[in-house]
Amino acid sequence: MLDSILQFDLDLFKILNNNWHSPFLDWLLPLWRDKYFWIPAYILLTAWLLLRYRLKGLWCLLALVICVGLTDTLSHRVIKKQVQRPRPCKVLNQDAGEIRLLIKCGSGYSFTSNHAANHFGIATFLFFLFFGKAPRWRWILFLWAASISYAQVYVGVHYPLDVFAGAILGFLVGWSVAWVFRSKIGFPDQIPTA
Repeated sequence: MLDSILQFDLDLFKILNNNWHSPFLDWLLPLWRDKYFWIPAYILLTAWLLLRYRLKGLWCLLALVICVGLTDTLSHRVIKKQVQRPRPCKVLNQDAGEIRLLIKCGSGYSFTSNHAANHFGIATFLFFLFFGKAPRWRWILFLWAASISYAQVYVGVHYPLDVFAGAILGFLVGWSVAWVFRSKIGFPDQIPTA
């Protein structure tokens, strides 16, 4: 059964990485999945939380840091070290056309994707933290996280199963942190100032 799942994962990887590409996405997705590309968005989010909620926004930022710390630690230090799945860019032959590698191949293991876990953790935390506020726009957070996760497969550094598992991990951690935050502290508008 595991062999069938891994074969399906490899076949899907080859479709997403080798067949579904374009010059525009070849340019965009290496940037899109780069953590430094999102620094301006993180700065804007930080500024918005601090300006909108002031001291209360610090609680939100602390919870976000905890969320990303948990997803990153669980993915990188626990799951990857136990599973030890090599990255596709380490085992597939680029010269034989098995993979299109658009960025430098990472040095660590592949399962689970930290990018997927971290971004789905952020998206899920914010989605549930602001539950009831901007209900239509909150879904964009998951589209954002999914697009970054897809980019990991597109550029050749993760298999689809890696990003899917990372997304599940991120969702569970983000939901858990948001649940604790909301049950112990409340919505940002309800956070006590003292």
